[in-house]
Parts: sequence; structure tokens; C-alpha cells
Amino acid sequence: MIVVTGATGNVGRELVRMLAAAGEQVTAVSRQPAPLPEGVRHSQADLAEPASLRSALEGARALFLLVAGEDPQTILDQAEAAGVRRVVLLSSQGAGTRPQTYRHPAAFEEAVRRSGLDWTILRPGGFDSNAYAWAETIRSQRTAAAPFGDVGLPTIDPADIAEVAAVVLRQAGHAGRTYELTGPAPVTPRERAEAIGAALGAPVRFDEQTREEARAQMLQFMPEPVVDGTLSILGEPTAAEQKVSPDVERLLGRAPRAFADWAARNVAAFR
Repeated sequence: MIVVTGATGNVGRELVRMLAAAGEQVTAVSRQPAPLPEGVRHSQADLAEPASLRSALEGARALFLLVAGEDPQTILDQAEAAGVRRVVLLSSQGAGTRPQTYRHPAAFEEAVRRSGLDWTILRPGGFDSNAYAWAETIRSQRTAAAPFGDVGLPTIDPADIAEVAAVVLRQAGHAGRTYELTGPAPVTPRERAEAIGAALGAPVRFDEQTREEARAQMLQFMPEPVVDGTLSILGEPTAAEQKVSPDVERLLGRAPRAFADWAARNVAAFR
């Protein structure tokens, strides 16, 4: 059995679907119930409360773990005690490029490496699905606002992350590996707005925010250190943060999906 935490999120939802379609026994872990594929067991639990995971982990051989909560060691100890032998951690590119800023995922990575489990770490960059932040203004005004409109980053489709996770959870040969996951090419915020407009069949106006405007908006839902680190990546990315990684293509045997593909599949959110 494979346990998937964050099973209702952009990655977890797709991962549960893929594993179930492949015939795997799956336990989907989330704080709230949600529709699941037939045959998938649901366990209501919260990573911030590791004890709540105990029943979910019973009989599991592999665990897909999000960076959530503050006690990765207890989660991993419980997993090992339950018989889990493989853990795949969904971390962040920032844990490698800016570990002092992204201390939370970096701490989870360290705990996973110290565990007695076979581990694999996935480090995606920005998600294509971050564009959902524009959904309301695109629906109501056909506008999208963001800072650094002409700085490109190779954001990744969450479905590609899920497909990679399914591969490393089910196949041997990935223990002790860290994979960098990106899309096929850097795409700027302005280009992402244009791609959504193309999917809609109606132009979307791009409004470039100042760094200060974006920071004030982001502070409403993100901790200050993460806001400042994210803005630094968006505005002054390092060469490593702009690099297209070959790992998705190596693992899946195909190129990662372009942002335009994500926009076309998810256009209903912007109508």
C-alpha cells in the first residue's frame, strides 16, 4: 500500500488518481474528506499532528510526504515503525538554491536523509498552478497582475510532478536520489497571462506590480521570510533557478508539459 499525504492538493490529487489507475492500493491522507477514485481509502489526518497519521500508515510500504507541520522526525519514525520502507518527499527547489531562506523544506530533507528509509527527494520549482491566483481578476476583469513581468522561470505542471512521484514510488532504483523538476522552458508572467488568454479565446491584460505591491499582497498569506525569498527568485533568479532540468524527461521518457498545456486543461477556472 502507498500512503499519499496532501491527497487533495494539486499534486496529491493527481498522484492518487495515477496510482489507483495503475492498480495500487492507496490511502489518501487529507485534513478534510474529498472525492476519491473508487477503491481508494481515505484517512483524515494532519501532518501538524503526527499522531493522527498512525492509522493511515498501518500496512503501508511507501509514503509520499509533503513539507507540512514542524516534526518530520516523528512522522518518519511512525512510518518506519508501521513498516514503511520507502519515502518520497515533495520538497522545493529553494531548499537547494536558498537553504537559509527555505529552512522548512531543508529541515524535512535532512530528516529524510537521516531516516533509515529508502528516500527520494523531489525539488520542483514554481508550479504552473500558481496562476490560479489570477483566476478571480481574469474572470471579472480579464487582467492578471504580477511583479517582474519579463523574468522567465521554467515552472512545472503539477501533473508532471505527480507522474514523477508515481514512478519513483513504484519503481526501484531511485533511493538516495534528489531530482530537480522543471518545465520545458522559462516562461515569464506576461507570457503566462497571454497563454491563459489564448486558452480563453480572449485577451488577458497583464499589469506589472512593483516589488512592494507584490510583497504587501503576498504577506497576507505567506510568512515574511518566504515572501522575501520568493520575490528574490521571481525577480533575481540564480542560474540554477532558471535552468531547465533534464530529470522529468529522463524519468518519464517525454518532455515536461508546457505552461500553455496546463492553461488549456484548466481554462474553466478562468472563465
